[in-house]
Amino acid sequence: MRIGIVCPYSWDVPGGVQFHIRDLAEYFIRLGHEVSVLAPADDDTPLPPYVVSAGRAVPVPYNGSVARLNFGFLSAARVRRWLHDGAFDVVHIHEPTSPSLGLLTCWAAQGPIVATFHTSNPRSRAMIAAYAILQAALEKISARIAVSEYARRTLVEHLGGDAVVIPNGVDVEFFAKAEPNPEWQGDTLGFIGRIDEPRKGLPVLMKALPKILAARPQTRLLVAGRGDEEAAVEDLPEELRSRVQFLGMISDEDKARFLRSVDLYIAPNTGGESFGIILVEAMSAGAPVLASDLDAFVQVLDQGAAGEVFANEDADALADAAVRLLADPERLDELRERGSTHVRRFDWSTVGADILSVYETVTTGTAAVATDERTGFRARFGLARD
Repeated sequence: MRIGIVCPYSWDVPGGVQFHIRDLAEYFIRLGHEVSVLAPADDDTPLPPYVVSAGRAVPVPYNGSVARLNFGFLSAARVRRWLHDGAFDVVHIHEPTSPSLGLLTCWAAQGPIVATFHTSNPRSRAMIAAYAILQAALEKISARIAVSEYARRTLVEHLGGDAVVIPNGVDVEFFAKAEPNPEWQGDTLGFIGRIDEPRKGLPVLMKALPKILAARPQTRLLVAGRGDEEAAVEDLPEELRSRVQFLGMISDEDKARFLRSVDLYIAPNTGGESFGIILVEAMSAGAPVLASDLDAFVQVLDQGAAGEVFANEDADALADAAVRLLADPERLDELRERGSTHVRRFDWSTVGADILSVYETVTTGTAAVATDERTGFRARFGLARD
């Protein structure tokens, strides 16, 4: 099958959607499919052979963050050329409502279109205001996927229609087999994320740290991600700053080793999350997880059975939970075991097969299916009307 995948966000700025698209493309390539990914990218960005650059992106405030998107006449021309050259059997667009390549591709593409919705934003005024503009493009979509129930709810409430929920995927074995780094082991808390993006929650963790260190002074916090490191610790008492180690951007291999090494992974995100891929990666690596009680995080953690949660933005609650867990090796082992079992449902062997079944459905059609069965299936997948 010839598969075209559209990434809305700049390839050179790591994020959950980009990682999902990369891993999905490589999964299908391993199965023998021909895959091409169209993505914004700066001219000097090293790209895998399956990625085609749509040109440089510009930063745009989007869903509580700053996304690097690509739009305009030049981008539209590159989209049309990519579609022409690819002659795809199916085009898979991620975030088709964002003002980027996905929307341009919806307008230009012919044939089967699958769309994945990642955003969870139940109060999106922008999406409501843009409904009339988006509707013509969305009507061309053959099947809709949402990465979580909360992303599906955003779609239903603001744009109508429905979607099948297929979560983000992870190569579980890649994380499970990583070798721990001894330098990162021993009374360590872990955080991975953009340091200067408030919704990732590092300020909440920094606020909790003095209380954690008062109870467990041997504890260290390891922080991986880009951003202003000095600003991140400026509100931390000076004598405690040596207990925070910044690792900067780390490779995928080091991320797996990081998650295999820490005693407790903390996800203090404050909002705007529709899934929580880092939680799945942490569980895959056997790291016990302590996360804010965002709806999407609670769902990923199997309603709290595969990881513990604390009240969102409550630094005291975070500190109390962290101190209690670090002092309870049996509970940490229990979380490791439950997380490692639960995470198997997110492995690419399951997620990729589910997505491929959607592709096969929209490319082969449902003409041979009885009318009542056909109606039920189309409703389940949010398929466009004939």
